[in-house]
Amino acid sequence: MGTVVMSSAMFDDLVGWILFSLILGMMKADAHSLGAVKRTILLVAGFTFLALTVVRWLIDKLVPWIQAHTSWPGGILGFIFTLTLGSAAFAEYAGIHAVFGAFIMGIAVGESTHLRKRTTEIIHQVAANVFAPFFFASIGLRTNFVTNFNLGITATVIAVACLGKLIGAGYGARLGGMDRSTAWGVGLAMNARGAMEMILGLLALQAGLIRESMFVALVTMALFTSLASAPAIRFLVRRRRSLTLKDTVMSKLFFPNFEATSRGDALLKMCTAAADVVSGAPARFLRLVMERESVAKSGWDNGLAVPNARVLGLPQPLVVVAKPKNGLDFGANDGKPTKLILLVLTGDNQAQNDLLLAAADLFSRREAIEQALNAETFVELVAALNAPVQ
Repeated sequence: MGTVVMSSAMFDDLVGWILFSLILGMMKADAHSLGAVKRTILLVAGFTFLALTVVRWLIDKLVPWIQAHTSWPGGILGFIFTLTLGSAAFAEYAGIHAVFGAFIMGIAVGESTHLRKRTTEIIHQVAANVFAPFFFASIGLRTNFVTNFNLGITATVIAVACLGKLIGAGYGARLGGMDRSTAWGVGLAMNARGAMEMILGLLALQAGLIRESMFVALVTMALFTSLASAPAIRFLVRRRRSLTLKDTVMSKLFFPNFEATSRGDALLKMCTAAADVVSGAPARFLRLVMERESVAKSGWDNGLAVPNARVLGLPQPLVVVAKPKNGLDFGANDGKPTKLILLVLTGDNQAQNDLLLAAADLFSRREAIEQALNAETFVELVAALNAPVQ
C-alpha cells in the first residue's frame, strides 16, 4: 500500500504541477499570443522529458564520481543545489514557476541509485528544519486568517477535497485489485498530502487566481486532511484482520496422498481442484501460476514449495495443500525434492501477502514443516498450521 501511495502521489504531483505551471505561464503579460503559449508548452514538455530521462541518467553516472573526488557532504550537496537552482531558473525562463523546475530536478536526483542515504537525510533535515519553518511563517504573514476565514467556503473545500481523494484514489485502488480495507487506506493516505496544496494555493494567491478567503480555506483543508488521515489509517490497519493459512485451508483441497509425475502435472491437478471450488477455469489458474513460476521458482528449503498467483475476480482466497508420494522438483535452493506443496490463489495483493507471510513465518522452523509433512488427516494439518510462531 505504501509503494502504491508514494508512486501515485509523485505522479499526481507531477501532472498537477505541469497543468498549474502552464496556466501561470499563459497568464503572464507576454503570453497572450498563441505563439507564446506554444513556446511555453513545448519548453515544459521538453524540459520534463529530458529531466526525467537523459538528465536523470547523467546524474546517476555523475554522483559516484562526485562522491569519490569531493569532500562529503559539501561536494554532493553543492552539486544537487546547483542543479536545483539551475532547473528553477530554466523553469522561469520557460514561462512557468521556478518551484516546478526544482520539483522536477528533485525527482531526477532522488532516482539515483548511488546517492547515499545520509545525503538524502541531510537534505531532508535542511528542508524540514530550515526551509519549512520559513515557508509556514510566510504563509502566516501572507494574510489575516481570522478576518478572511469563511466557514461555508472552508467546509465546501474540505468536503470536495476529501470526497474527491477518498472516492477517486480509493476506487482506483479497488479497480487495481486491492481489497476494500487496503483501498480505503490508499484513499486516506492520498488525502493527507497537504504541502503541495499549500504551495499551489500560495502561488495562485500571488497570481490573483484566488482571493484570500479561498487561500485560507485551502490552507485549512491541507492542515485538516494531513492531521485527520494518520489516525484514520492507524484505526483502519489495526481493525483489519490478516488472513492465516489455518483459516483459509479447507478439507476438500487437502490431498495427503497426492500423485503427480512432474511439477507441471502437480500444478495442473491442484489448479483443477481449486477451480472446481469456485467454478473457475483451471486453464486460467494454471496459466497465472506458471507465469509466476517463470519469474521465480516457488521451491523453498526443507522440502516445501509455495506456488502462488493473483487471480482477478477470485471470490475467496484458496489454499490447496498436497503431499506428493514421490518428491518433485520445484527448484529449491537446497536442492531437496518437494514433499509438501501449498498452492496459494488470491484475488488481491493484500490477501496474497498475508498468506505468503504466514507461510514464511510458520515454516521458518524445521519442526513446523515436519509436523505438516506428517499430517495424514485434515485435522492434523490444521493443527500443524496452528502451531505458534516463535
